[in-house]
Amino acid sequence: MNVLLNKPHLDTLEIEPSGPADATVIWMHGLGADANDFYGLPPEFHLPAETQVRYIFPHAPQIPVTMNQGMMMRAWYDISEMSARGQDETTIRQSSDWINELIAREIKRGVLSTRIVLAGFSQGGAMALFTGLRYPEKLGGVMCLSGYLLLPESLLGETSKANQALPIFQAHGTQDPMVLHVLGRSGHDALVEAGHQVDWHEYPMAHQVCLEEVRDIGQWLARILKR
Repeated sequence: MNVLLNKPHLDTLEIEPSGPADATVIWMHGLGADANDFYGLPPEFHLPAETQVRYIFPHAPQIPVTMNQGMMMRAWYDISEMSARGQDETTIRQSSDWINELIAREIKRGVLSTRIVLAGFSQGGAMALFTGLRYPEKLGGVMCLSGYLLLPESLLGETSKANQALPIFQAHGTQDPMVLHVLGRSGHDALVEAGHQVDWHEYPMAHQVCLEEVRDIGQWLARILKR
């Protein structure tokens, strides 16, 4: 039976597995990048052949970014400064709603919510954390790379009961000049204080992804998606 799927607000690039998808990773890019940024990475995870993962890479909308002199670029939300108060709540919540549409579409395509992982880098990692912790149905996991915790004051009041025990992979470069290591680590500490289990990793790198990190991501995905 064909299932009619409403077109989501976000345009996406997708990679289909060799067989019917039984898991999905939705991966958000960073500020000023686009869906192509991590499109070539999945083969490097070396997941077991029986793990049939669909990868979805959405494009963030084009919006003016205050911190970058109002230039139009792909961004999940507006930023005025790199602080908890410098992130625009309205555009954060709008993007979260649009990511929720992608999750709902995957469920309609036959993937269980518990087999859906939200992932992202920098702004995209922040959105993965924000959206995953608030999603009303249990998800498979969240991965935040070189990102941080958005609207931390709302964490306790908005985390869904279904995702209180959500597996979280969080990684950061100790030499990151753009999203400082201390910002990622403070988000980790807030998550742990709120009772979340966080698999924390740090690497001697800048605002990037390194080979050791890719290996650790592959091992983590293989573990949480193991049947």
